[in-house]
Amino acid sequence: MTTPTLLPHADADYVAAISTAALFDTSSIGKLLLTGPDAPMFLGNLSTNDTKNLPLGGGFESYFCDSRAKVQFQTWIYHVRLSDGRHAMWVETNAGRNEALVKYLDRYLISEQVEIADVTGQYAQLHLAGPHAATMLGKALGESVPDLPVFSHMERTFGANATCSIRRRDPLGLPGFDLVCRSELVDGVLGLLTTVGAVIGSPKTYETLRIEAGTPLFGPDIDENRFVMEVGWASRAVSYTKGCFLGQEPIVMARDRAGHVNRAFLGLRVLDWQTPLPAGTKLLQEGQEVGVATSSCLSPRLGTPIALGYLRWKHQESGTRMEAETTGGRVPVEVLGLPPVK
Repeated sequence: MTTPTLLPHADADYVAAISTAALFDTSSIGKLLLTGPDAPMFLGNLSTNDTKNLPLGGGFESYFCDSRAKVQFQTWIYHVRLSDGRHAMWVETNAGRNEALVKYLDRYLISEQVEIADVTGQYAQLHLAGPHAATMLGKALGESVPDLPVFSHMERTFGANATCSIRRRDPLGLPGFDLVCRSELVDGVLGLLTTVGAVIGSPKTYETLRIEAGTPLFGPDIDENRFVMEVGWASRAVSYTKGCFLGQEPIVMARDRAGHVNRAFLGLRVLDWQTPLPAGTKLLQEGQEVGVATSSCLSPRLGTPIALGYLRWKHQESGTRMEAETTGGRVPVEVLGLPPVK
C-alpha cells in the first residue's frame, strides 16, 4: 500500500494506522450487560434500532432519545451469548456515561424481566485499526480471521486463556476491530498484538482519525438538545419497520413531511489558517450564521485543519464556501461532506 503524502510532523502511530495498523486503548467506553427474556424488547421500546430482531453475533449503533427525538445516549448494541449459555444484550456508550445510562434504563423498567449490570470496570477494550489490522489479528491468534461484516462479532482466544469478543467496527474510517476481554487479561492480548507489529496509538491520534472519518461523538458533537436525524449517518441507526419507540413520531415526521432535516452533520476544510477551530465556532455566509463547528483537528493527510459541524439546509453542498468566525478574524472554510478525509 502506498502511504499518502503527509505533513512532515505526522506522528508515528498515525502513520502506522493509515499504512499498517495501530492499537488504541478504549477501555473507558461504558459497558452494560442486560440479561433476561425481555431485554431485547425493553431496549427496542426505548431506542431507535431494532434490538428485538438483532441476531446472535450481530450488532449496530442505536440512539436513546426523548419524546422530541433529542439524543440522550449514543450506544452500540450487540447480541451475545454468555458462558452459561444465556443470551444477553451488550450495550456500549460513551466514556463516563455508563452510570447515567443505568439510571435512565432503570427509570423505565417496570415489570419487564430484565437485569441491568454495569460491567465497565470489569472489562478492558482495545481498538485495532488499519489496512493490515485483520492480518495482524490473525497472526496474534494463530488463525485466519473471517471476513466479518461491520458490527458482527465472534469469540476467539489469544494465547492460553485470553478470550476476547472481537467486533468489526470502523469508527476511524479504517478497517477496525474492537477487542473486549476481562481487565486482568488485556496485557497478554496487547503483548501478542505488538509482537506481530501493531503500533501503540495515542488518544490524540485516535481523535484525529475520528474527525477525519467524520464519526460523531456524544459530548463534542452531540448533546441532549440535538435532533437525532441531524446527526451524521443517523439513518443507519434508525429502524422504520419495528414497533413504536420513544421519539419515533418526530423522526417519521422529518422523513415524511420535509424529506430532509433543517441541519446536517458534515465535514469542513479550513483554508488559509493553520489552527483547528474551537468548538462552537460560528459558520457564516454573507454575514449570516449558517452553522456551527464542533470537533476540529489538523489533518496530516490534507495538510490543513478540518472540522465537523452542523450546517443549515441549502448550505450543505460539497464545495460550498463560507467563513468561520475566529478570535483572529473570519477565515474561509469549504464544505467537504462526510467523511471529510477519504
